[in-house]
Amino acid sequence: MPTSFRHRPVLAAMFAGTGALMAGAAQAQEAAAPAAAVPAAGPGVAQGAAQGVAQGVPDAAAALASLPHDLSPWGMFVTASPVVQAVMVGLALASVITWTIAIAKTVELSSAKRKARSALAMLEESRSLSQAAERVGFSQGTAAVLVRAVLAETHLSADAPSRDGLMDRAASRLERIEAAAGRRMARGTGILATIGSTGPFIGLFGTVWGIMTSFIGISKAQTTNLAVVAPGIAEALLATAIGLVAAIPAVVVYNACSRAIGGHKAQLTDASAAVLRLLSRDIDRHALPRAHAVPAHAPAHGVQGHGNSRAAE
Repeated sequence: MPTSFRHRPVLAAMFAGTGALMAGAAQAQEAAAPAAAVPAAGPGVAQGAAQGVAQGVPDAAAALASLPHDLSPWGMFVTASPVVQAVMVGLALASVITWTIAIAKTVELSSAKRKARSALAMLEESRSLSQAAERVGFSQGTAAVLVRAVLAETHLSADAPSRDGLMDRAASRLERIEAAAGRRMARGTGILATIGSTGPFIGLFGTVWGIMTSFIGISKAQTTNLAVVAPGIAEALLATAIGLVAAIPAVVVYNACSRAIGGHKAQLTDASAAVLRLLSRDIDRHALPRAHAVPAHAPAHGVQGHGNSRAAE
């Protein structure tokens, strides 16, 4: 076989390999063309990005440097905005007022209930208004005031021709005294109700204001780092916490005072009922003081009229 025919497969393989290499080089050149276009615009973009980073890093560093590092309650109060500080101070004063009223009302109600309990026991043991007045004496309790009011009404009604309206007039006096005592005991509880109902909303106002201030700080710092956001939000939430601290005790103290005042009113009602029972006994016994004695030279019709009034008794 000739030599040319014997080496023909080898030449064909060489030509095929050369064609594959040329096709691969063309594909590599096409893929490199976009990459070459990108670096053409790359220096400007890279320079802008570098400038942005160079500007952002000092801003972020300055923002982080200006952040408060003391996150204790006092530290957050000092670094809070003036509006939030005013809210916190107002709520703190409200809390002081709440505890002051609580202590004052506890002492006042305890003393009043003790006096009413002692006076009620003396009224239950008495047999007449005079004996009750002697036992009660000149004490300052409301029960003593009830006894003296009924005695005053009996003296004012001593010259009345009939005793039918005495019970009604005495009951009216006692009712007014009870109402006045209830109003006196309830004095100051309206402040507790106001603090308990408005305290959380005032604290919420401070929270909203503090969060608004935090977002303004975020926009100025041009960063969303949590270290920038956290202190302002913590200060804002502190206002809500102080509002709850002021409102919850106010509600509890108000409810306790309402129950105690209701119990004291019940004691006064029992004392009024005891005084009215003593008055009724004295009326039935004809033991009430009389207006005037009948003179010896009184005309007959005067004596007759006096006898009629006595029969009416």
